[in-house]
Amino acid sequence: MHARRTLYAVRQHARSFSVAPSRSAVYVLPVDPRAPPRHTSVGVDAESLWSATPAAAAPKPAKAGTTHIFYDTPSEKGARNVTALTSLGDKFAEKAEDERREVIRKAVGSAVKQVRALGEGIHGQTVFVDASADPHAAAVATHLAQFEFTLKTKPPSRFNPNLKEAIPEKLTFQPLTEHEGWKTGAVYARAQNLARTLTELPGNMMTPTAFVERIEKEFAGVPNVKIIARDEAWAVKKGMNSFLSVTKGTSEPAKLLEIHYNGGPSDAQPILLVGKGVTFDTGGISLKPSAGMKLMRGDMGGAAAVCSAALAIAQLGLPVNLKVLTPLCENMPGPSANKPGDIVYAMNGKSIEVDNTDAEGRLVLADALYYGSTTFKPHTIVDVATLTGAMSVALGEAFTGVFTNSDSLWRELDRAGAREHDRFWRMPLDDEYGPQIHSSNADLCNIGGRAAGSCTAALFLKAFVDGVEPAKDGAIAAVRWAHLDIAGTMETTRGYAYQDKGLTGRPTRALIEFVKAAAS
Repeated sequence: MHARRTLYAVRQHARSFSVAPSRSAVYVLPVDPRAPPRHTSVGVDAESLWSATPAAAAPKPAKAGTTHIFYDTPSEKGARNVTALTSLGDKFAEKAEDERREVIRKAVGSAVKQVRALGEGIHGQTVFVDASADPHAAAVATHLAQFEFTLKTKPPSRFNPNLKEAIPEKLTFQPLTEHEGWKTGAVYARAQNLARTLTELPGNMMTPTAFVERIEKEFAGVPNVKIIARDEAWAVKKGMNSFLSVTKGTSEPAKLLEIHYNGGPSDAQPILLVGKGVTFDTGGISLKPSAGMKLMRGDMGGAAAVCSAALAIAQLGLPVNLKVLTPLCENMPGPSANKPGDIVYAMNGKSIEVDNTDAEGRLVLADALYYGSTTFKPHTIVDVATLTGAMSVALGEAFTGVFTNSDSLWRELDRAGAREHDRFWRMPLDDEYGPQIHSSNADLCNIGGRAAGSCTAALFLKAFVDGVEPAKDGAIAAVRWAHLDIAGTMETTRGYAYQDKGLTGRPTRALIEFVKAAAS
């Protein structure tokens, strides 16, 4: 009866409850709903508490993430605590490893969200998470679930770029037992949260120049890293006319940001990550509809993901050499903007007809891919871009589409995505689609019609990756290349257990996991 009254008190008085830090603690405890433990590591009788919940009387075990919060739960040490019990769902122990990891993310994330919602009464409190089932997954869920983006002024927002002093998190989370997996999971999640922040900030606050400054600030003091911000004059000398054509309609100067991380032997070939960095995309002269255009602040999601992943890779000190390129610009309908039918010559000499100025991402990436593949001589290239609406139609928000010339690269990406539940789906990269992007007036056209729009976009990019084609003697291609189209996964419109709805920062964690596996 006491447990039932306690549960009722939570639901009725959550906003007025206050925890005294000197004598109380807040706990998040994942439990098996079929057999919650009587004695937990913190002395809470989870069995008695869970038996008082409606879930205990249900005919089926509570789904993963079903959470109940109890006030004034006594512990063996006599303190009066707040305890969040969260279900691991049915047959947790029988599930495969990747599935168990996702169950843990759902359970911990759901509990963290509910603890977060208790309000000011627990602000400043340390929340202890039982991460023993999988410390990495628990840390990822914890840090993703506590992310709340807002620029409202009351209370002051920690995301305000004009802040003189940083505002601390409302809650601090720690594992009950220190574990290296928790530390790495926190690095993964904080990197994704950085990508979420970069994409959520509006276009007037996240210009190409502002993006560069923010990345330089984030990397300050990180060892073995060199950052170079190239300007338009440099790009002109390099002949990057495809990239520069997109920026003609705006007064904001374009940038090409380079990140060099040297964690491996000096003579080892690097991995190259390239991210589309259109900080706001109106569509240019081929103007987008006004409804929903504000979402195009996130059209630099590829750049945000690769830069954030690089930060985590450097912080983890992975033994790998990594190069990152992000061509940054706006696509605006100014008086000098690209016009449909214009023809430009890319850095590799190919002529491109700009049939649709809203297909600007491939123009931006073309020169970056050629520059990166010829300058750094990587063994593997992965580009990430919010490239085509067709990908959103094809795969929705669940999977990122992958086009690649390499079966081994596909397997590595697929495995990394599965481990982090940031999943990929392989799409066809086939010359059969080539005639759709052949132009009557140029070597290539930047649009191939409605049919197979994502496939034609990927095939367009392939034309600018040096070394991607197999040698004439039948030898395998010198470069493994994959194009990741994140147009669908850039946003979650519904949200889920460990992430609120909004821009997602995907596939940051999968990229980190991919590079980590490649470095091992």
